[in-house]
Amino acid sequence: MKTRSGLVDLPLAKVFTCIEQGPVLLVTTRDGRKNNVMTITWSSVLDFTGHFCIVTGSWNYSCRALLKNSECVVAIPPATMLETAVDIGMCSGADTDKFRRFGLTALKAQEVKAPLLGECLANIECRVSDYVTAHNIFVLAAVKAWINPACSDHRIAHAIGDGTFTIDGERVNLRSRMAEKIPDGV
Repeated sequence: MKTRSGLVDLPLAKVFTCIEQGPVLLVTTRDGRKNNVMTITWSSVLDFTGHFCIVTGSWNYSCRALLKNSECVVAIPPATMLETAVDIGMCSGADTDKFRRFGLTALKAQEVKAPLLGECLANIECRVSDYVTAHNIFVLAAVKAWINPACSDHRIAHAIGDGTFTIDGERVNLRSRMAEKIPDGV
């Protein structure tokens, strides 16, 4: 329904599509027997010290591994892996070896048992520091991070939440316009 101002009503059930747009992430876990990987698009940075959160469903096979072991690796795939990331999210690690099925390279992490993903732009080894049961929010603390300079595609895909995605492009540096200078390492 249009209003006099030309705005159109958006159903509340679709509000998340305006603000989700988080990066597509691959989260690896190890349940004690085998590695698994899931796709996550609901995440948020909490501070400048490596604390962030992810949201997943309690029915999820990886959710149980996160609850059991309190650790994971959050990997940022390049945009060229978007179709693979979507396909990873459409099957369960309970009955699928996703590393074999999707040809993923599991590399040994330094601080956690979950594997790094060799194909990704970055890998962040994490420990669960809190879990908000009511919303299945895992608060993660980064304990080690890796980047992959050999990755030729540095673009990151972002979910809209309705099965569509955007892919970022040019990076614009406006640090000089900000009130406080951001350290170069951030």
